[in-house]
Amino acid sequence: MGIVGLGGMGHLHAASVRDLGAEVVAGADVSPQQRDRFAGEFGVTTYDDHEDLVVDEAVDAVIVTTPNRFHEPIAVAALEAGCHVLVEKPLAHTLESAQRIADAAAAADGICMVGFHNRHAAGTAMFTQQHEGGRFGDLTHVEANYIRRRGVPGPGSWFTNPELAGGGALIDIGVHALDLALYVLDFPEVVEVSGVARSTFGRDEEYADPEGFGSNWNAGNDTYEVDDSVTAFIRCETGQTISLEAAWATNREPSSDLHIRGTEAGARLSLGSTNLSILETGTVGCDHYADVELTGDASMLGYKEQDQTFLETVVTGEEPTENTVEEALLVQQIIDAIYRSSETGRAQQIDTGVDCDTQSPSVQSTPPVRSR
Repeated sequence: MGIVGLGGMGHLHAASVRDLGAEVVAGADVSPQQRDRFAGEFGVTTYDDHEDLVVDEAVDAVIVTTPNRFHEPIAVAALEAGCHVLVEKPLAHTLESAQRIADAAAAADGICMVGFHNRHAAGTAMFTQQHEGGRFGDLTHVEANYIRRRGVPGPGSWFTNPELAGGGALIDIGVHALDLALYVLDFPEVVEVSGVARSTFGRDEEYADPEGFGSNWNAGNDTYEVDDSVTAFIRCETGQTISLEAAWATNREPSSDLHIRGTEAGARLSLGSTNLSILETGTVGCDHYADVELTGDASMLGYKEQDQTFLETVVTGEEPTENTVEEALLVQQIIDAIYRSSETGRAQQIDTGVDCDTQSPSVQSTPPVRSR
């Protein structure tokens, strides 16, 4: 295994796959400090350029944990070199870039998966089994939230730079809630998207940050051109719907919950949670509510389970059935449509056959590797 992007997520994945029996043999990052730290912890060869890592004969598979803009050049180079690839969410910083990764994955011999770990957490696993057993009936709507009361990354970081990130709160944290909502609905065909993106707090000199989430606050930094909250509504061909709230900061209590409505019962779970709440009713004795709390394996947070799925897919050589590029591309299409809806003030149609080069401008240059 080779890791590209040696920040916190790179270390997390490296430790995870090592525990699962894979051999971490290489790392790449533009930062010499990050390379030295990674080499010291894992005792591996490090490179300052991903191009050198993907052609290292010891590397069979690559995990990409860099800022969003760098996903495409790294993932494509790795796939073209014959490596298997796991790229962290989102698939890319733009729809065009995501499509190019999908095209490369389709043409490659190796497999490509996308890192949406919340699908593999205990709460989600319990919901999936209960749903497959028919407990919830037909699912009709998902309220998906990932809301911080105050949690804007510091202006001037790559998170607030649209050329590096591709957006703000929606593409950073809202993507988790959006993906999980689509996952529990089994990725129905999406026909229309409407949304509003707001940028409210990033240039506020009086912004209160009680927990110090955004260090070195600089409201005058010129790279804060991204959303810090988004409201969206997604309509599916099946009649199922998703309402999405994502925010780095807003005057509301924080939440990272999915509320799932079914014809027979409902459910509530939190992103990455190991618990599941089931909301039912009954008539035995008298009409009543029957709420059940399932407590799952507290260690099953999704990261290691996701990496295990990736490793098993690499070993078997079978096409992945979870965390697929096709699913991640739909998530990217919806994100793109939400931003376009906000810009135009009109709902946007989703056409999976559209040439995404007609949508919005993309960045063509190949930048250096940087860690998250």
